[in-house]
Amino acid sequence: MDIFDEDADSVATFLTAGMIAQEQQSFQEPFSWKYPEPPAEEAPRFPPDFQLKTPEPAASVTAVCGENSVRVEANRDLLGIGQLVQPSDLTLGGCPAVGEVPETQVLVFESELHQCNSQLQMTEDTFTYTFVLHYSPSKLGNSPIVRTSDVSVSIQCHYQRKHSVSIGRLTPDWISYSDLKSSEENLYFSLRLLTDDLQFARPSGQFVLGDMMKFEASVKQFHHTPLRVTVESCVATLVPNPDTVPRYTFLGNSGCLYDSQLTGSSSQFLPRAQDDRLMFQLEAFRFQQDSVGQMYITCSLRATTAGAAVDSTTKACSFING
Repeated sequence: MDIFDEDADSVATFLTAGMIAQEQQSFQEPFSWKYPEPPAEEAPRFPPDFQLKTPEPAASVTAVCGENSVRVEANRDLLGIGQLVQPSDLTLGGCPAVGEVPETQVLVFESELHQCNSQLQMTEDTFTYTFVLHYSPSKLGNSPIVRTSDVSVSIQCHYQRKHSVSIGRLTPDWISYSDLKSSEENLYFSLRLLTDDLQFARPSGQFVLGDMMKFEASVKQFHHTPLRVTVESCVATLVPNPDTVPRYTFLGNSGCLYDSQLTGSSSQFLPRAQDDRLMFQLEAFRFQQDSVGQMYITCSLRATTAGAAVDSTTKACSFING
């Protein structure tokens, strides 16, 4: 697996499928049988012309250098991915914004040239004052996750006969990866990533923060009566052990996808087309303090008889609009 590391943090996600044993049925008369041989592994079908999304720099920061001060304006959609940053998470050299323009969702910073931790460099021809606009995302609600990366933008004011401003580029991205695992008693579960159109297995695990990851949980029918698959729980961790800290349980309670309720995202289950397959989408995220760029997701899958009524233990529920 390739892990791409652009100019910002990246995260690799590994998926494992949990196991729920199938209940044995009793019969009136004895019979003899044996488990059939496992089915041959099917090669995944990949789209013919798949291309990774290339993160593009966001033109979201402007600056004007005056004779003795600087004015910086930063759009709250700082990364250009539709995620508005919290004003308290963005500072100019430790100084908070002095105001906001509600109509354009722009934060305004103003500082004297020698304030807000500016750095002065002198040459024979110029004076250069350097400021750092720093963004450090806070946790989303009561969860331990964030959906944007730390960003530092260098702003320079050059004084001679001219002055100019240069702004660093922002290219946040992260990585995800899926794997397959079979259960006991000849129930074969899989959990995989799909392309955005839900037609193919996704050949790459690279995502940009703010993207929607599309998952498919399935169970092979094999020689069983028709089965319905459900996702009982999913937890994200920094190591393979799902009981470690930090961890983020975004799906639980026998099939409820909490992420949208906890963070205000658009994560949800997608309409079911087949009993043996269930798809859901999860907005890409990372842990707030993660600097490794790798994450594991462990899910527990369950298979029940397709003809059985859906109850509180076999549901697939989402929270729309929180």
